[in-house]
Amino acid sequence: MKFLFPGFLFALSAVLIPVIIHFFNFRRYKKVYFSNVRFLKDIQQQTTSFRKLKNYLLLALRILAIVFLVLAFAKPYIPSGTDQLSNQQDVVSIFVDNSYSMEAVSTEGRLLDEAKRRAREIISAYDPNTRFQLLTNDFQGKHQRLLYREEFLEALEEVEVGPLNRNLGQVISRQEEMLGSEPHATKTAYIISDFQKNLHSGQKLKTTSGTAIRLVQLKANPQPNISVDSVWFSSPAHKVGETEQLIISLRNNSDQPVTSASYKVMIDDEQKALGSMSIAVRGTTKDTVSFSGLSAGWKKGEISLKDYPIVFDDKSYFSFYVEQQMSILEIDDQGPNKYLKALYQSDPFFNLSNSSSGNINYSSLGNYPLIILNNLSTIPSGLAQQLSAYVKEGGTLMVFPSVTADVSGLQTLTASLGTDRPIEILSQEQRVTAINLQHKVFKGVFEKLPRNINLPVAKKYVRYGQGGRTSRQEILSFPGRGNFLSEYRTGKGSVYLSAVALEEESANLVRHSVFVPLMFQSAFLSLREHRLSYTIGKDQFLESTPVSLSANQTLVLKKENFEAIPDLRQTESLTRIFIADQVKEAGIYDLLKGNQLIARYAFNDNRSESDMSYLSEKDLEGLFTNTKVKIFTPGKESVSDAIKAVNKGVQLWKLCLILALIFLALEILLLRFYKPAKTAIQV
Repeated sequence: MKFLFPGFLFALSAVLIPVIIHFFNFRRYKKVYFSNVRFLKDIQQQTTSFRKLKNYLLLALRILAIVFLVLAFAKPYIPSGTDQLSNQQDVVSIFVDNSYSMEAVSTEGRLLDEAKRRAREIISAYDPNTRFQLLTNDFQGKHQRLLYREEFLEALEEVEVGPLNRNLGQVISRQEEMLGSEPHATKTAYIISDFQKNLHSGQKLKTTSGTAIRLVQLKANPQPNISVDSVWFSSPAHKVGETEQLIISLRNNSDQPVTSASYKVMIDDEQKALGSMSIAVRGTTKDTVSFSGLSAGWKKGEISLKDYPIVFDDKSYFSFYVEQQMSILEIDDQGPNKYLKALYQSDPFFNLSNSSSGNINYSSLGNYPLIILNNLSTIPSGLAQQLSAYVKEGGTLMVFPSVTADVSGLQTLTASLGTDRPIEILSQEQRVTAINLQHKVFKGVFEKLPRNINLPVAKKYVRYGQGGRTSRQEILSFPGRGNFLSEYRTGKGSVYLSAVALEEESANLVRHSVFVPLMFQSAFLSLREHRLSYTIGKDQFLESTPVSLSANQTLVLKKENFEAIPDLRQTESLTRIFIADQVKEAGIYDLLKGNQLIARYAFNDNRSESDMSYLSEKDLEGLFTNTKVKIFTPGKESVSDAIKAVNKGVQLWKLCLILALIFLALEILLLRFYKPAKTAIQV
């Protein structure tokens, strides 16, 4: 047995006090003279042996109480195996959670400040030669090295709350990566956090042997929190002067209902709407606001509410593009189709251009949200590959086949796109018998469907074989679910595959009432919806329409005083902008080529930090597989002594304190209830 604080053992000399009291009784007897013994009614006589036994018992109990009380302060322990390896150097990794949730407060103040204080207490439990790693959610390169005590304390002072957050598996993996570089040291990993439930990725954690895992859980005061959960438009198309419908979702992250959560909508720094809603416990509520009067170009939006003290999730930024005109490409070897031309020229919003299959600028395909392939007698394999890449990157392709040639070219295209494949061309009249009104192209078109609706009739059409693995969604169907017009999802884009050509000799579709809403809606739906916002620390790249740069040109991502030059990767239909971890502040960022605005992007903080619910000690223990972890839940007391105790071995100070209290209790009971037999003498 050893002692953490052997200096307290000098207090054992205090056992002399009860010894002196018991063995040197300084009481002097005083004689009392009575004139007449008849005044004495009783004389209580107690034997000397009983009195001595009681005194010896009191002496023993008092000595034992003092001894065990002194031992409790000296903190005895039974040395552990690690204590025997005192010649090995300690290497310690300390993770300080600096996510937004650490802005919450406890009885000790702000959680981040308490986390820093606990980190100082941890390093004070180790000898001066111990080296430490400081790790935060930022995962910065400067934290991938071992520091001595003074260096660690200086780096700790610089830690501030940031937008990034990591799960427990990522943190432990990063710590083990650093500690693994010291194979002959005693390795310990500390994680100081409030341990929100989002810190758990859902998988059991495994650690390498030889690394002790210790968790320091900080307790925040219960507090309500309302956050802007998400925001989206009812339609992906934004036209100049049109009325926009914006759907807003607010979340109540507390266990109390919210009766009035007020919010404000700003577009280009101009207030467009105000609203208020009630939100149930741990629930979400949606509201729709309408506004209009937007001009063409990039727009920046902001949803804001007031919810103190947790404010990082009270704003949600978004950006979108208002189209002045939409470009549509028709690929037709016979020139512009008269029906498509008449249809799209009736609305100045659409700009229809035509190209033959042998005269296509493949690099410009990404500039067209919708490409219509019409009546091609042959489809070259090169064109099929380019169109397949275009669709997979998010483009929309409508295919109206030729019904006068063979289907070999169409087979090449459909094989590349992964749709149903054509089998043969049939020349017999066939009426469409089913219309899918649940499909998005017919959304809002029909208020009420007539009982005997007149549907299109095909005269000459392509019969398709239904593939088992295609993602077909029927729009118009022949009897037996035969394909007249269907949509297929391919990659990020869509393919509309028709069985008839856009000619009256093939079908009456071009004269039918469903033709106009079908072509208009498919065009609107093909507009590539600009992603409204990105999440800091989660999204690693942005997407833009193809951007061409000269040899000396670069793109710049800019917001006020912030500027970054991102890496680019060009694809067939878009440009990917890789930002890594350069963006650290929520807001609207402009992508510039020189002074030209290319795109506008909104960044928001991760909403997983909004839910102020935490893992219990039992939950934390259950996260690990075949790994025993030590969990500290400190109050006002220091964790330094607890760490020393864990490092040294089996602690006995609590047992000593309990024994001291037991002996004191026995002394009280002895004095109160131990009464030896007495003899009464009558006079």
